[in-house]
Amino acid sequence: PQEKKVSKDAEKRLDAITNAQDLGAGFMLATHDLEIRGAGELLGEEQSGHIQNVGFSLYMELLDRAVEAIKEGRELSLDDPTEQQAEINLRIPALIPEDYLPDVHNRLILYKRIAGAKNEGELRDLQVEMIDRFGLLPQQVKYLFQVTELKFKLASLGIVKLDAGDSQGRMEFGAQTTIDPYTMVRLVQTKPASYKLDGSNAFKFIFDMPDAKTRFSTIDHVIDLLSQPGTP
Repeated sequence: PQEKKVSKDAEKRLDAITNAQDLGAGFMLATHDLEIRGAGELLGEEQSGHIQNVGFSLYMELLDRAVEAIKEGRELSLDDPTEQQAEINLRIPALIPEDYLPDVHNRLILYKRIAGAKNEGELRDLQVEMIDRFGLLPQQVKYLFQVTELKFKLASLGIVKLDAGDSQGRMEFGAQTTIDPYTMVRLVQTKPASYKLDGSNAFKFIFDMPDAKTRFSTIDHVIDLLSQPGTP
């Protein structure tokens, strides 16, 4: 009606529908709708709205995690939507040294790929690729892969933080931990000199761990013990 003015966005949508007559029109309409609503370029640098606020890569990562959660029938945590990996500090040099890979851009890409690996198989493939491209892995890179593998184990148990040094370590549990409380109680009761509870959500283990090799093996041993079912 002449007494009612059509909005500019409505005019754009009408024009898009009028021109959508060919094969693939549905995708074209969806793309035009994204542009009209301000979602930005589908794969370009210019973005707006939520995509602009968090960045295209992180936005797509969050979307992918939400879809995976729905497929698996689990609830996505709104308190920690990024579902970050466990924080690990073993006081060892776990990194890609500059003398092994001088190009900072390639180092950043590999850091991102290593952090984004979903399982140990993908990590092994990355190690093979790095050896093929840049040569044998230095010890620091080996530590980096070991720490990343350790994150998979911690995630499966709901451990959100691990700190270990020469003489002791500490694990902090998240709200969704799968560790049986009776398992921790049993360890503390049977070996009080080696295991201690630290508040309501943390567990300490006391061992001589002077080097990285001993530290990794001790942590693996503790994880194996914590993975066992407890007995009330």
